[in-house]
Amino acid sequence: MNFRSFIHAGLAALAVGATAFATPASAGATLDAIRQRGTLKCAVQGPSNPGFGVPDNQGRWQGFNVDLCRAVAIAIFGNGDKIEIAALTTQTRFPALTSGEVDLLTNNTTYVQLRETQLRFNFPAITFYDGQGILVPKKLNVTQVRQLDGATVCVQPGTTTELNLADYFRKLNISFKPVVIQSRDELTRAYAEGRCDALTSDATVLAAQRSTLANPSEHVILEERLSKEPLGLTVRRGDDDFRVLVTWVFNALVNAEELGITRANVDQMLSSSDPQIRRFLGVEPGLGSSMGVSDKYAYEIVKALGNYGELYEKYLGERTPLGIPRGLNRLWTEGGILYVPPAR
Repeated sequence: MNFRSFIHAGLAALAVGATAFATPASAGATLDAIRQRGTLKCAVQGPSNPGFGVPDNQGRWQGFNVDLCRAVAIAIFGNGDKIEIAALTTQTRFPALTSGEVDLLTNNTTYVQLRETQLRFNFPAITFYDGQGILVPKKLNVTQVRQLDGATVCVQPGTTTELNLADYFRKLNISFKPVVIQSRDELTRAYAEGRCDALTSDATVLAAQRSTLANPSEHVILEERLSKEPLGLTVRRGDDDFRVLVTWVFNALVNAEELGITRANVDQMLSSSDPQIRRFLGVEPGLGSSMGVSDKYAYEIVKALGNYGELYEKYLGERTPLGIPRGLNRLWTEGGILYVPPAR
């Protein structure tokens, strides 16, 4: 066999092997179903999560996580209103995603190993770097978790929060009594009524819950963090086309901020001579069409919603009721750890 014949035979063998081991089902199935349905189904924390996802007076959902869903819908349909929002609990979110009831979780799900290896989910992007905190009434004069030895602590079941709480108190060799309630609203109500001494969740969630209390200034989130909580967008395995699209939609929000592209100046930026900006906004084609969407997908997202920093300040920032400093979620160029691959 000459060299050329050997190469041809090898390529043929590789093709047969690839066919034999290919997953039979679903490359593109989720994205195809979304397009045929005409809407993108997203899950947010229910029934409401101020700053991240709440319905307004007209029933239209608003919030940081809702706009992440809208951004994906804009890439797929060119229209951020083509979404269906499902308000799910921590207990119902994973079955809903597995069954196909929803296409995408945008509801502050922590990226951990077993959710990827056992539950077989993919996490296309980390959207928020958080940590678990503890909320306490100021009147308790508590400044450290160690002072909560023997306290009752409100916590949601079936979460990394519940596991982290047990691990942290065990590490400190102190005890606590859990008050386990599935509904976040009911959990906050239990804390407000004094049925527990403290409330634990991701620090951002605690800021949202505190904003709903009668006197938010009378409650403090301890500076101590029990864990690291990388919160991510979550999809089912099996549709790489959809996973890749979700990844690059989020990356577009961050890259836009890094490039200085805002909702206010995005039209002006179309005439930029910077080749990176021209590619990003679709003036020079290729990035969008490589994913089967418009080359202007990033332009359309920023035009409709703004960049990552604009979404943060609109819903979560220090001028909002939540008042959450950007901290780790600043761009890497500004002292944070928010860093995504370049669009090229």
